[in-house]
Amino acid sequence: MKHFIKVFFISLLCFMLMIGAGIYTYARFFNPDESIDYTQVENPAWYRDFEEVDEETLTPLEMAIRYSKRVNVLVLGLEGTRSDTIMLVSFDRATAHADIISIPRDTFFHREGYDNPGQKKINAVYGASGATGTMRVLENLLKIPVHNFVTVDFEAVKKTVDVLNGVEVEVPFDMDYEDPYATPPLKIDIKKGVQILDGDQALQYLRFRHNNDLTVGYPDGDLGRIKAQQTFIKNAARKAMSFRLPAVIREIYPYFRTDLTLADMLLLAGDAITFSTEKMTTQTLPGHATMIEGVSYFVHDPKQVVELVESIYGVE
Repeated sequence: MKHFIKVFFISLLCFMLMIGAGIYTYARFFNPDESIDYTQVENPAWYRDFEEVDEETLTPLEMAIRYSKRVNVLVLGLEGTRSDTIMLVSFDRATAHADIISIPRDTFFHREGYDNPGQKKINAVYGASGATGTMRVLENLLKIPVHNFVTVDFEAVKKTVDVLNGVEVEVPFDMDYEDPYATPPLKIDIKKGVQILDGDQALQYLRFRHNNDLTVGYPDGDLGRIKAQQTFIKNAARKAMSFRLPAVIREIYPYFRTDLTLADMLLLAGDAITFSTEKMTTQTLPGHATMIEGVSYFVHDPKQVVELVESIYGVE
């Protein structure tokens, strides 16, 4: 269950990426040990040189992508070799509007040669193909380009929350859970109602799915957890906006891995002037949960995905 403690920092990092994407659009996460194998995934149309392509051959979505000022960033929270939390942050530099699409970790995506049930889930892609391979899969799934990616160190969660002097959330029910075998051992005790969570409590809140006897928890399982994450993103962003962002970034920068220098991050913070949480939209990949050969998967709805992406890019 250690993956739950990464969620908050992923959320705050989404926020920082959104305010900064208008200045820095070519960041690359550096991991020398990453094994990349994404030959099984077909690269979509935008890998053509648009400057050399006749506009009449482009679809309305490709045309919108060609002239869009959007930067799409994949954010991964890792549990071992699997990506437990997957989000796409899409920031429009022209309007300062941000869209976050949460991708359920059990989303069905079958790659040739990966035939075991667990390998058919999108959270297994990272272990075989790394972050770059996961980018290619999301491009295949969403039919839009993914420009950049970042993976997050879960140790930053507590520090980030404490730097913000806590984050306010409305806890939907009493959260009571204990797992002495977790690493580290986990004890959750948060009461229902509006709470300002400090770093320790935030870790508990973000790790909770259900109590020990399964009588209390999110009724729609992981989708309910995603909704809680999305609410947390907005609350964290709103709280961060009340701080001097350069000071926040200086504090948390040492706790995550990226090739962005501290100077780069401070530069990105300057773009926050035109951003507000009212310009942030959070959504989940359209689809439904189902059983396939006795295994639970989330299956995306291609038609609704197209509608979602076209709405983000303003395609009429």
